[in-house]
Amino acid sequence: MFDAGAKVSVVNPAQVKFYGQSLGVRTKNDKKDSVVLARYGFKENPKLWQPEALEVRDLKALVTRLDGIEKDLQREKNRQEKALCGETPQAVLDSINNMIELFETEQKSLEKLIKKHIDKHKKLKEDKVLLETIPGVGDVISTRMLMVINSREFTKASQCAAYLGLVPVQHESGSSVKGRVRLSKARNPAIRAKLYLPAVVAAHYNPDVKALYERLLSRGKSKMSALGAAMRKLVQICFGVLKHQKTYQPQTG
Repeated sequence: MFDAGAKVSVVNPAQVKFYGQSLGVRTKNDKKDSVVLARYGFKENPKLWQPEALEVRDLKALVTRLDGIEKDLQREKNRQEKALCGETPQAVLDSINNMIELFETEQKSLEKLIKKHIDKHKKLKEDKVLLETIPGVGDVISTRMLMVINSREFTKASQCAAYLGLVPVQHESGSSVKGRVRLSKARNPAIRAKLYLPAVVAAHYNPDVKALYERLLSRGKSKMSALGAAMRKLVQICFGVLKHQKTYQPQTG
């Protein structure tokens, strides 16, 4: 549709669904859906979508495939651990070992392809070098943040953090309902999972993240809550480094 010249917007289906419910629409069929979509587009005027650069799309495809292989590899390792604890036939153990070897080979192959792809594109390579000047950001996170930040037109660091589901969500109403603040956990859970250990490292060695982490702990926040904030801060620093195209400079005096 974009290539044909149409104006395209990509919207979370849940938003359109709830919009339709707010209009009192209860019936679901193609005719009703088209009316709700048309009204949503006219009234809400959603942001127009632009396709990512080809090199970013290819990087995203490679990283997504790598994440899938790593998940399958971990699943087989879990099966291996369970099998070794019981009386599992040797044929089954051999099968599991073969699959682990296969997934590990494919994992290494994809990692090489990703590195080669980034090295082939000057902008991606330069951005990756900038990201890795941030204490706590290594090869894994720099590649993921390179993919995320270059795939969306974020104008603020907070937008990038929200996209990754790292913003706090409150659940309060008057004086009777006081729900615990939690992360929204929207979008890609794989990237959030990979941000955890870098945030732990950054909480000890990154001046800005460490200052935030220790300040929250001193206010009585739990370690997990403080680490959630550390993950968000790390993403925001990554965004700032790429936006200003400068190596990391601590802001904490």
